[in-house]
Amino acid sequence: MNAKKILIVEDNPALLRGLKDNFQAQGYQVRTANDGEKGLDSLLRDPPDLLLLDLMLPKVNGYEICRLARSRRLNTPIIMLSAKTREDDVVRGLELGADDYVTKPFGIRELMARAKLFSRRGSVHALPGGPHLQPEPKP
Repeated sequence: MNAKKILIVEDNPALLRGLKDNFQAQGYQVRTANDGEKGLDSLLRDPPDLLLLDLMLPKVNGYEICRLARSRRLNTPIIMLSAKTREDDVVRGLELGADDYVTKPFGIRELMARAKLFSRRGSVHALPGGPHLQPEPKP
């Protein structure tokens, strides 16, 4: 089985490093970006199997990245990470296309479990005709 690719877009250097280290330790191929512009470019250039996306980013915020990804029919699972805990913020993120919303501070074990949930669901690819779920091969 190939390692799952994850893109982490987070502007806090300590949190970014901790997330990267934890996901690499679990066998993920990890790419990172520390601002929204770099994150969006990386996402569109080579869509990962999972996107961890901070909301309050320099240059392009996480809401806009999520909106643009979905408008381009990119069906990569997105877990938003944010210090914004108001119900309106959570609902906005989900309505823009996020698959999950995790508030900071969070437990790394819980976040890893949420990421694993999306990994078990199979590979997701964007096709010219729209999103398509490709099931995992049967043993």
